[in-house]
Amino acid sequence: MESTMKEMRDGASVLDFDSKSTVEGGVEDVYGEDRATEDQLVTPWTISVASGYCLLRDPRHNKGLAFTEKERDAHYLRGLLPPAVISQQLQEKKLMNSIRQYEVPLQKYVAMMELEERNERLFYKLLIDNVEELLPVVYTPTVGEACQKYGSIFRRPQGLYISLKEKGKILEVLKNWPERSIQVIVVTDGERILGLGDLGCQGMGIPVGKLALYTALGGIRPSACLPITVDVGTNNEQLLKDEFYIGLRQRRATGQEYAELLDEFMSAVKQNYGEKVLIQFEDFANHNAFELLAKYGTTHLVFNDDIQGTASVVLAGVVAALKLIGGTLAEHRFLFLGAGEAGTGIAELIALEISKQTKAPVEETRKKICLVDSKGLIVSSRKDSLQHFKKPWAHEHEPVNNLLDAVKVIKPTILIGSSGVGRTFTKEVIEAMASFNEKPLILALSNPTSQSECTAEEAYTWSKGRAIFASGSPFDPFEYNGKVFVPGQANNAYIFPGFGLGLVISGAIRVHDDMLLAACK
Repeated sequence: MESTMKEMRDGASVLDFDSKSTVEGGVEDVYGEDRATEDQLVTPWTISVASGYCLLRDPRHNKGLAFTEKERDAHYLRGLLPPAVISQQLQEKKLMNSIRQYEVPLQKYVAMMELEERNERLFYKLLIDNVEELLPVVYTPTVGEACQKYGSIFRRPQGLYISLKEKGKILEVLKNWPERSIQVIVVTDGERILGLGDLGCQGMGIPVGKLALYTALGGIRPSACLPITVDVGTNNEQLLKDEFYIGLRQRRATGQEYAELLDEFMSAVKQNYGEKVLIQFEDFANHNAFELLAKYGTTHLVFNDDIQGTASVVLAGVVAALKLIGGTLAEHRFLFLGAGEAGTGIAELIALEISKQTKAPVEETRKKICLVDSKGLIVSSRKDSLQHFKKPWAHEHEPVNNLLDAVKVIKPTILIGSSGVGRTFTKEVIEAMASFNEKPLILALSNPTSQSECTAEEAYTWSKGRAIFASGSPFDPFEYNGKVFVPGQANNAYIFPGFGLGLVISGAIRVHDDMLLAACK
């Protein structure tokens, strides 16, 4: 018994939590098992984990049939499991076969979430080893439908819910979360979930999905991640009437009431977890997203994935595409459909990079970039009525009422869609782009797939196979005139896990534009 306890104590040191042990590589490292051998207990956490049946019901530590003979003896699991010892690899094979039997993506999503609820390590092994296949399941586009139906498929809470009911007690609520050493928080208020609008409390699927990728793609331990939904109500009448809706049944709070709740939340997070905790804002409406980033960007380690993450991955994609279309950034003309968080965020980062390359003032480089919103081209004559984040893009130009006319007048070499409105890159728009560009760069970034500005098939067909195309959600390869085109994917998932990882291991306390530009490379 003394020998067993010594092994347990030795193993427990694997989970000493500091900035170096927070992130490693692969499932084994994430769970602190990379140094295990057959001669020692391979569960270094056993000193603080219940044994027997309770252990099997603990998703973080349950290994299912992968518990070894020695582990079954040490943790009183004899008789609670079938006698066969089945490796994690074989369990993975079985589960992937099972998931592939589902034809409906939402069924695959539910199956993955159920797996996470009973065997977290196996969930991440599946996701890490099959990331290309499962990324569209746990993230966009399927997570959008999951959020829409979250009340119906809800089984077990996967994060913290902070509502107006908790005003004045948010610090106490944070302390209810069992993990103390949190290093990444993804928080949403559910007002602008993907391109689907206000989903209120059901937006929790987004923080859960994002943090799954922080572990699978960034290597940050699940125990260091915390998904949070701030529930201030919803203006979605359908949800308010839905008997299965899980959030506050009231209209969305605004103004001072909203600001005070968020301010208390941000203060409580810093007080409870320290100033090095990364707070990622996710799917806030435009009017709040920019304000929150500006307000807390100088006092907290905050990152808005919709503004900054999207900008980084798109700039990286554009720079890569220059190898195909030629020229430098400064030699191209950019036209955006959509002037919200994503559109203005991408435009600003492109302008900053051009400024860095050419040494020209950013006020000058912005003139190479035009934006179209719901009222047409953003021009100086509209400046008085524009939201503050659109004003830098109000150039001297005659008013243009629609995208097609803007394309014909501006003749962009690069067309970027971030409008959240599907099928807005019409045949006429793509044909116009192809008429004055040998290789037009078309980026249809809106998520989920139903909201994409055009499909890969449409872009390739209407441009007669000359377009360079990428989208926010995945599209299958498409054959045109005997040639197979593989669409690119400019999705935030390719940037935020690594960017967040860099912030965590560097001990950063603020996010700066130079960090975003470095991430693009």
